[in-house]
Amino acid sequence: MQVKVHRFTQTGKMDVNQAKQEHLLALKVMRLTKPTLFTNTPVTCEDRDLPGDLFSQLMKEDPSTIKGAETLMLGEMLTLPQNFGNIFLGETFSSYISVHNDSTQVVKDILVKADLQTSSQRLNLSASNSTVAELKPECCIDDVIHHEVKEIGTHILVCAVSYTTQTGEKLYFRKFFKFQVLKPLDVKTKFYNAESDLNSVTDEVFLEAQIQNITTSPMFMEKVSLEPSMMYNVTELNSVSTGEEGISTFGKMSYLQPLDTRQYLYCLKPKPEFAEKAGVIKGVTVIGKLDIVWKTNLGERGRLQTSQLQRMAPGYGDVRLSLESIPDTVNLEEPFNITCKITNCSSERTMDLVLEMCNTGSIHWCGISGKQLGKLSPSSSLYLTLRPLASVQGLQSISGLRLTDTFLKRTYEYDDIAQVCVVSSCLNRES
Repeated sequence: MQVKVHRFTQTGKMDVNQAKQEHLLALKVMRLTKPTLFTNTPVTCEDRDLPGDLFSQLMKEDPSTIKGAETLMLGEMLTLPQNFGNIFLGETFSSYISVHNDSTQVVKDILVKADLQTSSQRLNLSASNSTVAELKPECCIDDVIHHEVKEIGTHILVCAVSYTTQTGEKLYFRKFFKFQVLKPLDVKTKFYNAESDLNSVTDEVFLEAQIQNITTSPMFMEKVSLEPSMMYNVTELNSVSTGEEGISTFGKMSYLQPLDTRQYLYCLKPKPEFAEKAGVIKGVTVIGKLDIVWKTNLGERGRLQTSQLQRMAPGYGDVRLSLESIPDTVNLEEPFNITCKITNCSSERTMDLVLEMCNTGSIHWCGISGKQLGKLSPSSSLYLTLRPLASVQGLQSISGLRLTDTFLKRTYEYDDIAQVCVVSSCLNRES
């Protein structure tokens, strides 16, 4: 497809020292953009109105309308851009630079440079930094520059031309072209901490990424992925498995209309070498970064990568108690087994722990309360099997466990650590 070029809407400004002197060379800077689909606005009236069928006849003769669907605002023509347009973060900015010899004499040693000035850096975009030996009258030097925009805000394209006349005089001038870079997407993230599946030693972190299209045109979301940090493995939860292939939950044509928001979900699990060390993953941890690729209009590609996402890991204090195994359903007033994991989250101090089991209104503990668990080294764990029984039917919470550090005389309380469904033993036999 042929690409349309058009000039910058801003007027280039020369240096003050060169503004009074008429130069032999002329500089033109144009942005390269693709055409857009032309949509005709239909004007209709009823047959009994004064225009009669004049409007409908004009629409049928209009080459931009589709035959048989003139009033549906469907176009079959491409229109060339009439203005500079918008530039969005993550897109590729392309520009055409032309230096033309308007004089009647040969110009020598021409050097054309193009720099892009942002709020934080200055980039050289020239394809070649070598000088052109000579430029005859009515000839030109052409160059096309490309730059993937990675910053929001004001950008200034600085084009500088230096050359030597036939008399040996060295001249120099430059022009500035200012444009704004806008944000195409609004990305918000939420973290959810969850205990992992039973019989597992890892904790799961769920990341919800809300992506909103804040441009004025639809986007085709080509890829939205999460690149995890070295501490995590990631599983995408944005597709449904059907046989060998997975179907996206957003359908085959993943379009995001203007101002629409879409939620993407990811599950992260600590790698075994980090999950086994309870004291490693705590405080502020780096999760990873989102990689977003989209296409707009007639296939223009854009890409954004977020900064490293961070979350505050849940604080377990000095001692952590978690359930490794528990039955889903138990019989009323019949003891059942649960397996607990007790971890010393301290990285410096050995603990001497005592376990107390306190009965609640629905959960009663079998065994001896006040049991000595012995010494627990820093960042180490021990497993303990306990036998509670439930005295009330329904969904009951496992509560009433107390751990006491005999050295600091500090007690840690653990309530609502899990839930179990309690049914009558008669009903269980009948089922």
